[in-house]
Amino acid sequence: MTGPNGESSVGYWSFLSVDPGRGFEVEDGFCNPDGTPNRDLPGCTMQARFEAIPSGSRFVLLTRFPSVEAMERLVAMGMMEGMRAALAQMDGVVADLRASVANTALEVLDDTHVRITREVRGSLQQVWRAHHEAALLQRWMLGPEGWTMPVCEVATLVGQTYRYEWEATDGSARFGFMGELREVEPPRRAVSTETMIGMEGPGTVNELVLAPLPGERTRITLVITYPSKELRDMVLGTGMVGGMEASYARLESVLSS
Repeated sequence: MTGPNGESSVGYWSFLSVDPGRGFEVEDGFCNPDGTPNRDLPGCTMQARFEAIPSGSRFVLLTRFPSVEAMERLVAMGMMEGMRAALAQMDGVVADLRASVANTALEVLDDTHVRITREVRGSLQQVWRAHHEAALLQRWMLGPEGWTMPVCEVATLVGQTYRYEWEATDGSARFGFMGELREVEPPRRAVSTETMIGMEGPGTVNELVLAPLPGERTRITLVITYPSKELRDMVLGTGMVGGMEASYARLESVLSS
């Protein structure tokens, strides 16, 4: 930790127990600059607990000191003030996490690679099925309102080809993509090529990775490899990410039903 005037303090946590999503217990102490425990300063044991309440969540931290003297020394060093200042920032951190979870995030990795991530409410198996069963794909992979998916031919085995086509609800503005499934590791990973129907030249390679998260949630990561920076910029300029966010929001609704 580095203070406002440049002063530093080095510490460690040694985890004694972990109850994922509900709490943990650690041994907390100070360190020397080389990372070894500083036994000249007192330590303590902290038990953190997370509880769901109607208005949000309650965070409870129970601290046990080896002696009254150790407690008084740590309090005199500013432990309580530091804890209050740290905990006061938790709401802001949670708000940032909520914003990142609720929206599709785009990262431009380099001239030919982008990474798109989105967390959705649904199990790993559910999200995999939603990406590989035509009846489910046609319910959510529609982009903005006003589109349908009349053609949905899914590839589930390496070497198979797929074909997806969309059109406006009035039957106009039809377009689509096709490609080949190159790698598949159900229910976590699939790699496929993608070319816009009717467009000349090389297309993209898309790597889909699903990761399970606590609370029946799944992180969707899509890494797209473009043949050129020009094609990357052209595709991103179409509003692709906004369309994907609309689809992922619809996916959560499909999964909940």
